[in-house]
Amino acid sequence: MNVSTKQNRIAEIAKKYQDKPLVTLHHHIDLEWMQAAYKKIKPATSPGVDGQTLEMYGENLEHNLQDLRERAISGRYVAPPVKRVYIAKGDGKEQRPIGIPTVEDRILQRAVLQALEPVFETEFFDFSYGFRPGKSPHQAVDYLWSQIRPKNINWIIDLDIRKFFDTMDHQHLRAFLKQRVQDGVITRLIGKWLKAGVLEGDSISFNDEGSPQGGVISPLLSNIYLHEVLDKWFAKEIMPLLKGKAVIVRFADDSVLGFELKEDAERVFKVLPKRFARFGLKLHPDKTKLIFFSMPPKENDKGARKRETFNFLGFTFYWGKSRKGNWTVIRKTAKDRMKKSLRRVNDWCMLNRHLNLLDQTKSLNLKLRGHYNYFGITGNICSLRTFRFQVHRIWKKWLCRRSNLYTSWSRFNDLTRLTFVLASPKIYHSIYAAKP
Repeated sequence: MNVSTKQNRIAEIAKKYQDKPLVTLHHHIDLEWMQAAYKKIKPATSPGVDGQTLEMYGENLEHNLQDLRERAISGRYVAPPVKRVYIAKGDGKEQRPIGIPTVEDRILQRAVLQALEPVFETEFFDFSYGFRPGKSPHQAVDYLWSQIRPKNINWIIDLDIRKFFDTMDHQHLRAFLKQRVQDGVITRLIGKWLKAGVLEGDSISFNDEGSPQGGVISPLLSNIYLHEVLDKWFAKEIMPLLKGKAVIVRFADDSVLGFELKEDAERVFKVLPKRFARFGLKLHPDKTKLIFFSMPPKENDKGARKRETFNFLGFTFYWGKSRKGNWTVIRKTAKDRMKKSLRRVNDWCMLNRHLNLLDQTKSLNLKLRGHYNYFGITGNICSLRTFRFQVHRIWKKWLCRRSNLYTSWSRFNDLTRLTFVLASPKIYHSIYAAKP
């Protein structure tokens, strides 16, 4: 029986016994299961605190996996500390901490994830899209966009949880987990990962809060946490009490709540901080906002309240006119994401202006297509054209600092129009495309 067949069997049992926790899952984790987990680890994975690479681990793979499995099941496995590094955040001013587990830790976490995922996929709501099989950011963006007009959404709550992944309460997480899974091997391993320290420089720190740093199990644990704290609470307890229509969409810790009526939105907005505080979480006071997002009136109303915009997963939602002159919700690249992408292009052009133009063209086109692939959605063609124009301008700026040959716009335009051509904007995610 292969891994996918076993996962389907786990899902069937979980669906059959929805009100009861599953007490035995680890017996599915055999050598074939561990090999499947190993294959899903990216080859470019950075080594953890032990310095071991994926290639080194694979030299004696079958023995290593069998030994890892036996230690995990017997309880002898010791979760090593996670190495912490920092990368720049979107604005470039702040640093975001990133955890790097060992290769062995990644494999074991992937194996446990393969066992837990089928169980909780039967629990999660359809409006939850973050880090779930078959779900994507574009589906979340499209779902929110498709719900605003039919449900006459006039008010938006843009949720921002302060340091969510660092402040998840372990006690609450264990309680949420045990509602569906009480397999001692699985819960013991997760407990070890939660308690594993973080190595920063020469010092190790231990916390009673937060998810496993950089672990593949972390997104699932965060989904389990927010499923209980937000999703189930809003869908089962709040929505039946509302007077008007409402919508919710969540991708990991990014959530948007929409309401038809102002009074519903204000009531929920008032109670949200208390709800999150109950589980050890805090909403960012400046970034969590109640936004007026009503359709503009048919006639010019000078006394009407100014309509606001909001961002979700790198896109700005706003009301605008369609080609036919009708009011519609439009999505465009958010300003901060545009600046971040252009900053990266600028840094690359500065460091690589010595390369020949053909190599530069190939690299820039890879970056452009990557940008188009994410931000290329219906209604966003103007932002894509703006991005290409700015890349063109940045490229010229750094080539001018390399040689006086490119100072003339006419000469540079001839080169980029005929020989060194930058990729044109393309819509990859169209609402008019045929659905599978």
